[in-house]
Amino acid sequence: MGEMGLRERKRQRMYQAVSETAIGLFLEKGFDAVSVAEIAAAAEISKPTLFRYFPAKEDLVLYRFADHEDEAARVVAGRAEGESVIGALRAHFLDGLRRRDPVTGLNDHPAVHAFHRLLYGTPSLVARLYGYLERSEAALAEALGGGLDARLAAGQIVAVRRILAEENWRRIAAGEGVDEVYGDAVAAAERAFERLGRGLPGLA
Repeated sequence: MGEMGLRERKRQRMYQAVSETAIGLFLEKGFDAVSVAEIAAAAEISKPTLFRYFPAKEDLVLYRFADHEDEAARVVAGRAEGESVIGALRAHFLDGLRRRDPVTGLNDHPAVHAFHRLLYGTPSLVARLYGYLERSEAALAEALGGGLDARLAAGQIVAVRRILAEENWRRIAAGEGVDEVYGDAVAAAERAFERLGRGLPGLA
């Protein structure tokens, strides 16, 4: 088991190193201006190996989100006894705002800002992002017990988290400071999760 763990960690490090190399090139030259061959050369791996790790060029960018794909599902599965689904997700999002977690959109670090500009400014990356959101929904629906009702609830929850984050990012991108936006971001999240709770009483 130790050997498997070690091999898995090495594989994850390779994924991360290749992804970060590619993101660095994309930020420098633009997504469309960088070839897969150029990324493979910079990462010191062959093109076939690169494609084995990342089937599509867009996946090199979205790998940075990999840990977050089943985040909502993990929050739900790991919530305290007696804590509601909506309550756990609300607390998690508010904690992310406090920590200035880039996933909440409330972060103006230049590297994060540049990454978001790359992501939201590249149509093929925006399109690929929908696959990530669909997988997040599927994982959350499973954590909620599966079935149509769980899928409907998961779709609403994922949409609320995405829209809150996009609004925060939009304001930061327009030049507002993180501390300026924070109060409004908290109020918007409180409102959004309260409405979710009213619409999904079984989860609140």
